[in-house]
Amino acid sequence: MDLFEHQGKEFFAQFGMPVSPGEAVFSVDEAVAAAERLGTPVMVKAQVHTGGRGKAGGVKFAADIDAVREHASNILGLDIRGHIVNRLWIEKASDIAEEYYASFTLDRSAKKHLGMLSKEGGVEIETVAEENPDAIAKIWVDPTVGLDEATTRAWVAAANLPEAAVEGTVDILQKLYVAYTDGDCDLVEINPLILTPQGNVHVLDAKVTLDGNSTFRHPDYEQYDETQPRDEREAAAHAKGLQYVGLEGSVGVIANGAGLAMSTVDVVNQVGGKPANFLDIGGGANADVMAGALEVINNDPAVKSILINIFGGITRGEEVANGILEAMRRVKIDAPIVIRLDGTNADEGRAILAPNINEMLQMEDTMLDAARRAVELAG
Repeated sequence: MDLFEHQGKEFFAQFGMPVSPGEAVFSVDEAVAAAERLGTPVMVKAQVHTGGRGKAGGVKFAADIDAVREHASNILGLDIRGHIVNRLWIEKASDIAEEYYASFTLDRSAKKHLGMLSKEGGVEIETVAEENPDAIAKIWVDPTVGLDEATTRAWVAAANLPEAAVEGTVDILQKLYVAYTDGDCDLVEINPLILTPQGNVHVLDAKVTLDGNSTFRHPDYEQYDETQPRDEREAAAHAKGLQYVGLEGSVGVIANGAGLAMSTVDVVNQVGGKPANFLDIGGGANADVMAGALEVINNDPAVKSILINIFGGITRGEEVANGILEAMRRVKIDAPIVIRLDGTNADEGRAILAPNINEMLQMEDTMLDAARRAVELAG
């Protein structure tokens, strides 16, 4: 789950990191009222789940209330990389002497947490990595050991931060690591982390991605789930507990397991088609789950055929077959369905499906043949 900047700052503040005072607002009048409470000058910042806000005109300095009104009017409704701005963060403006970059994420190949620190902040870290990779100081943290102060100080020294920034940066990095681990994050990023003219180190931006699988440990994360960007199809699938990502093709995809679903999407592309979605129904393929999946895909007018690709492990083939047939009785299907069923008790499942094969329900033996047939039916 990706957080808005203001949510990320509120999250960081819970772990004692210094952030600027600000208010999230949803209208020009609210923006003006927030600026009056905070006192100008302020920053007027678009809140969207994407980068490039500044380049798109979504971050503006407002010296007075008239400027707040003007910028809020221009930014609300702005399209930034396909994301329409409907909320703003009005933040007390900060004086900046220097800008740095700091982050933690997971290095899966090393099976450790990766920390990155650079004195070249304020720009995309990919640009720094490409143009001046030596400017990024990296550490790998064993999650069973953690990050101690001595290691953090050595890391800051390797990044060549000025003496005035050392103590504040060490303190924030220690707290950032705790936020990253205790908060079950996939990514925490501060860009920029600033040094003020008064010598204070301060969090000026926040990018936070939470592990959605950790919500059972964090009931308050429900507030973040509610603000995730989803189109109409994704919202309907989410309401049914389905793992769904909308795409732009015409072949609807249903599979059990994320790996199989990704492979199915790839195979549809391989045989010349375009998948309309990624949909993982998980380990179960009973009638309720299958009916929900078919309903979501059937409601997408772009879908011209549906490919159901099931490999039975714990799930047995005859249960899958009965689930598909029951789901089709519950949901009026507009697009033809192609089924590939393999794995545990696949023969029994195919035998149950066989009497029901017609122009709207077809079956193929292999994933490749099923994908070819689905693409052909999609036209």
